[in-house]
Amino acid sequence: MVRRVKRLVAAVTGALIATACSLALVGAAPARAAGSTAPKPPPAGVDITGDRLGQPLRLRPDTHPAEVVAVIDQVSWLGSTGQQRGPAADSLGPKYTIVVLAGDAPRSTYDLYPLAKGGPRVYRPARQPGATRAKAGWFFGRLNMSETLRTAGVPLERQFDTVTGGVGGGERVIPEDSLDPARDIDEVLGELQRLLLLNVGVMLVITFGLAGIALLIRHRTH
Repeated sequence: MVRRVKRLVAAVTGALIATACSLALVGAAPARAAGSTAPKPPPAGVDITGDRLGQPLRLRPDTHPAEVVAVIDQVSWLGSTGQQRGPAADSLGPKYTIVVLAGDAPRSTYDLYPLAKGGPRVYRPARQPGATRAKAGWFFGRLNMSETLRTAGVPLERQFDTVTGGVGGGERVIPEDSLDPARDIDEVLGELQRLLLLNVGVMLVITFGLAGIALLIRHRTH
């Protein structure tokens, strides 16, 4: 009797364990399937409109990967809060609006002023594509904003003073014709010669002055 009860308990326990394992496998299969078929986020793109652009510049990662990354880098670092009051309108220069895309859907928009007095500026409007909203604000832009937009196709003149660099910094590019060691040495030697002549002149004036004073004292003592 005891053996039968033990066998019955073992059989029931085994059946329960098998059922639980089956349910777990059935539940895990859809989860794995859903995880494997989860859509990848669509690639980012950028549309640029603004001064002297007859039609929008449409940059996509399959045709302009470097330009897309560089333009998005101009605004990807912005904080949550910017300055509420911007520069005077007449000091901003040309305006270029960029729209960052997720696939073909607009995700965010910004106004860029690469030639603003005092350095490039970025304005983030409160009204964003779709139903999203952001806190409006002004930000100082990266120093290479003008060159980044020019490389992307915006009709801007090349800026030689800043080609790369972030906020508050940049790598200064010196034109080749200004790097002339021989001319610099000649200028240094010329300055040194003028300094020596000036010192000699001062010494002569002091010497003649002392000689005159000594002669005057000698005449008075005799």
